Amino acid sequence: MPAVFSFATKMQDLARLLKRIAIAAAAVLIIWYVGDYLSLKLRREPLSNIQISKLYAVPQKDGKTSYEPGELETQTCVNSMFPHMGYNPCWYVKRHTTQQVNL
Repeated sequence: MPAVFSFATKMQDLARLLKRIAIAAAAVLIIWYVGDYLSLKLRREPLSNIQISKLYAVPQKDGKTSYEPGELETQTCVNSMFPHMGYNPCWYVKRHTTQQVNL
């Protein structure tokens, strides 16, 4: 019977350890987000503009889709790691410079 008690104790210790790790990870993420927001507020130029090209996807009668280039559009982004103030971060927008518009 002592082997079962030992196994249950080890499982409880593991559960406590995993709970502490999860709490620590959440705390680090919250601190990182708040620090990112504060550094954004202290910057002189927190926002940038990036040119985005539109690509219109037009469905055809035969089931295929034809793509037609659209006009360039300026999209505002925020110079931070996380999205803030309703804008996506610039590192994300720079990697997605083509937007597909399904018609």
